[in-house]
Amino acid sequence: MYWLDTKTGVSHLIDIQTPATFLQTMNDLEITPVDKGDGNPSGQTPQILGGLSQIVQTGTPGEVAHYNIMPVFDIYASNEGIDLGRVSREVGRIVDEVRPDLPRGSALAVRGQAVTMNSAYVQLLGGLAMSVLLVYLLIVVNFQSWLDPFIIITALPGALAGISWSLFLTHTTLSVPALTGAIMCMGTATANAILVVSFARERLEEHGDAIAAAIEAGFERIRPVLMTASAMIIGMLPMSLSNSQNAPLGKAVMGGLLVATVATLLFVPCVFAMLHNRKKPTSTTEEGEGA
Repeated sequence: MYWLDTKTGVSHLIDIQTPATFLQTMNDLEITPVDKGDGNPSGQTPQILGGLSQIVQTGTPGEVAHYNIMPVFDIYASNEGIDLGRVSREVGRIVDEVRPDLPRGSALAVRGQAVTMNSAYVQLLGGLAMSVLLVYLLIVVNFQSWLDPFIIITALPGALAGISWSLFLTHTTLSVPALTGAIMCMGTATANAILVVSFARERLEEHGDAIAAAIEAGFERIRPVLMTASAMIIGMLPMSLSNSQNAPLGKAVMGGLLVATVATLLFVPCVFAMLHNRKKPTSTTEEGEGA
């Protein structure tokens, strides 16, 4: 309503509000008195709002959100008591079930930390595979051989198995720090395997016995391999025992190196002996034909 100031001749807009304490129920709103606004000179009783109009409740959104200019309805959810990966899988299953029933022109999309986590997993798994491939090609260039680098990387499956077992036994979920620790573990496991295989190659060139060379390499290189792995494991111990978000990294590195060390000292020499022992009869036959 407007109020006219007779002294200045200016009309002022006036909004009348009822305090929220007097409007707790719908009945309170309906019995709100309403008069004609003329000060009630005729002495008539003011009417109530419920008698002048029909009041109906209608729902309106408390927030209007847009994404890429399009109007959207955001449904926020967080995980409690379970890991984010399981929540992401359950939400994805529900989304796949509901998507065929969406109205025409509507779309359903999942955004948030789950999408970022899945993208990081794909990139880290790709980086893990790429690191193994690059390590193999680098060793091929240094050793001038395709066979010995293959023997070296046979210790890496043991490292991956150790990482999986360490996370399983400590009830640690797979995460980005754990995958980062797996990539770190690949380098140390490869370095230890190189120590064993390079020494075995030297002994093989001296006496030509692949089995003896493998045994000597496993025995002679046990000390440097254990020292390298122990230094890495001890260094990761405080991190793995902490409550920080990097604890999975330390657990992954420790578990991977424990199994990779055993594989380096026992499994890698066996693979070296088997593969190089198969080459021995061929070379002997060629010498006989040349003679």
